[in-house]
Amino acid sequence: MTHDDLKVQTLGDQTIESPLKPSLRPDEQSFGFIEDDDRVLYDASLAHFFHCRETGETPLSFVKAGPYKQLYFEAAKTKVAIVTCGGLCPGLNNVIRSLVNQLYYRYKVKNVIGIQYGFEGFIHEFKHAIVNLTPELVDGIHLSGGTILGSSRGMQDTGLIVDRLVELNVDILFCIGGDGTMRGAHAIYEEINNRQLKISVGGIPKTIDNDINLIDKSFGFETAFTISNDIIRYAHNEAKGAYNGIAIIKLMGRDSGFIAAYAALSIQEVNYVLVPEMVFDLDGPKGFLQVLRKRLEKRHHALIVVAEGAGQHFFEGDTFEKDASGNIKNKDIGLYLKDKIKEKFHSDNFPVTIKYIDPSYIIRSAPANANDSKFCSLLAQNAVHAAMAGKTDFVIGHWNNVFTLLPIPITVATRKKIDVEGELWWNILETTGQPASMINKR
Repeated sequence: MTHDDLKVQTLGDQTIESPLKPSLRPDEQSFGFIEDDDRVLYDASLAHFFHCRETGETPLSFVKAGPYKQLYFEAAKTKVAIVTCGGLCPGLNNVIRSLVNQLYYRYKVKNVIGIQYGFEGFIHEFKHAIVNLTPELVDGIHLSGGTILGSSRGMQDTGLIVDRLVELNVDILFCIGGDGTMRGAHAIYEEINNRQLKISVGGIPKTIDNDINLIDKSFGFETAFTISNDIIRYAHNEAKGAYNGIAIIKLMGRDSGFIAAYAALSIQEVNYVLVPEMVFDLDGPKGFLQVLRKRLEKRHHALIVVAEGAGQHFFEGDTFEKDASGNIKNKDIGLYLKDKIKEKFHSDNFPVTIKYIDPSYIIRSAPANANDSKFCSLLAQNAVHAAMAGKTDFVIGHWNNVFTLLPIPITVATRKKIDVEGELWWNILETTGQPASMINKR
């Protein structure tokens, strides 16, 4: 990663006076407008500070998000479009509502539209109506899960999308979605740039899995593991209610196991956490099935939390389908584990009772909890600040407890994953008591 990788694009000179008055003091120093050289350090450790001081290097840093004194867009002449894409996630309606209210009340932008059902809403052949978004329309939507605009997976023809933006006279496009959506937003930006149009494209990252690169927290994640906490508690009762009872809970986490890890840490009743970042064997003296049996022989119940992307190495050689966004559809590791446990223990004449629970869609469609709701509002406010100042091809991030601006390409370059040699995974091992390795000698 280089300094150029973190450079955020701007449409042009900022010549419009902002209507915002963020400071009560006349010198605007208590809290006020940010400048382009306001930065957030990537590595804020003291060791890195000493390293840079010794070598003379300029430390890597992100653009700080916030309000600008001078804007690129004039409110009375600005039209904004909002689109939600991908799977559902707690907080989508919160973001929509906060975008509308920030634009309408703070910047006095009165022309805001919603694109229905993801990127396909731009394409005429789908015949999805354009929605006029007003504060009255979005009032109260944050109390419900899902998205009032609807969603869909998959990218549409970029040229046709930009044609529709031009037809609708859109100046700013906000794309709310995950990895695939951000890639789509970047493709839209490139088409806009090739045509030399002055349309800002801003991304608000939505991933319930908390797996976006260089962003330490994504909306919906906290709600997801909070709801999972209750489900795990109830599943624990199921496991303890039977002799050699086993409860398996499959949680979201296609490539990263953060929800499974945080949910397990939050309740501290889970005996095994299985995530995509780890490799484990089923059979053999150190394999999971033998470890599980030892647990049952001693305590007569076990609680297993598995992320949806865990154990996919057991399906090598199988054909994997892809969804409309190009993501590989994982095989159901939860059902696979249930069948393998049942098969192995039955053959050993070791009686068990197994309960398998997959609450994924219930969690995805839930409304945001209080902290996520607050976080959604601040993401939306900072996205509006950046777009009105003419920033484009950007994503609103969060790093070291500060909101940041990131170029879209760097956020989709790789996925954030659990470091199985790091502190979080060490916390999991201490909490569950599971072996650090469930791999037999090769």
